[in-house]
Amino acid sequence: MRILVTGSSGHIGSAVAARLAREAEVVGVDLKPGPRTTHVGDIADRAVAHAALRKVNAVVHTAALHAPHVTSVSPHEFHRTNVEATRTLLELAKDHGVTRFVLTSTTSVYGCTTRAGGGTVWVTEALAPNPEDIYDRTKLAAEESCRAGASNTVSTVTLRVSRCFPEPPHLVAFYRMFRGVAREDVAEAHARGALIPLTGSVLLNISAQTPFVPEDVDALAVDPWSVVERRVPGLRAAFERRRWPLPPRIDRVYTIDSAKQLLGYAPRHGVLELLRDDAA
Repeated sequence: MRILVTGSSGHIGSAVAARLAREAEVVGVDLKPGPRTTHVGDIADRAVAHAALRKVNAVVHTAALHAPHVTSVSPHEFHRTNVEATRTLLELAKDHGVTRFVLTSTTSVYGCTTRAGGGTVWVTEALAPNPEDIYDRTKLAAEESCRAGASNTVSTVTLRVSRCFPEPPHLVAFYRMFRGVAREDVAEAHARGALIPLTGSVLLNISAQTPFVPEDVDALAVDPWSVVERRVPGLRAAFERRRWPLPPRIDRVYTIDSAKQLLGYAPRHGVLELLRDDAA
């Protein structure tokens, strides 16, 4: 099997390409060189895309502009990179006989920070998006292209990935409980999205396994550490031993039941594993 990974030199794309290389021949496209990047160029360039798609069975499209670019990149460039490039790549992929198209999207599209009510939001894929900026809007438009582009010959999988970028250890540990995910688990989810038999168009949240349940949401908004102590005994003490701050509120919880059911997704790097690694 031959799989194209766009953004193959990036933070997520490089991990996805390395994971897929265990089971398939990987073709990588990125603006920058990398260990799995076989084509250095802009995937929005039709000539680059045509060359990379030769004899490809599946596409994993991670290349995009992201939230940190909002203040430095024009809305036009966001639309060109995140929307137009996705549409063109999907169109060309169909012409090349590709049968699976996986899009990396973001849980940012749910826009939990600006939702009315002030409580904790329990986030399944059924929650209506509430885009907050050009990044969210263009990722939603790319998602719509994938939904509309699914057919009898090509299935599409959109993965809304939660917080997955380098940051201080205390934040990684805190977010891993409810709105963060390890890069290794993201790579595994993408590999499963590319390889597991599916039909039509599928939309899935990808995050770490939360220890919380829906009945916790009221308390999480006002006294999250009482809930943490009940669900993960000893975690508060682990934070205090490290002199890490205890953030006062948990405003959202991303759930992954659909990904577990459809992909067999089973994240291995939750908060407890993270703390064990930190203590080793």
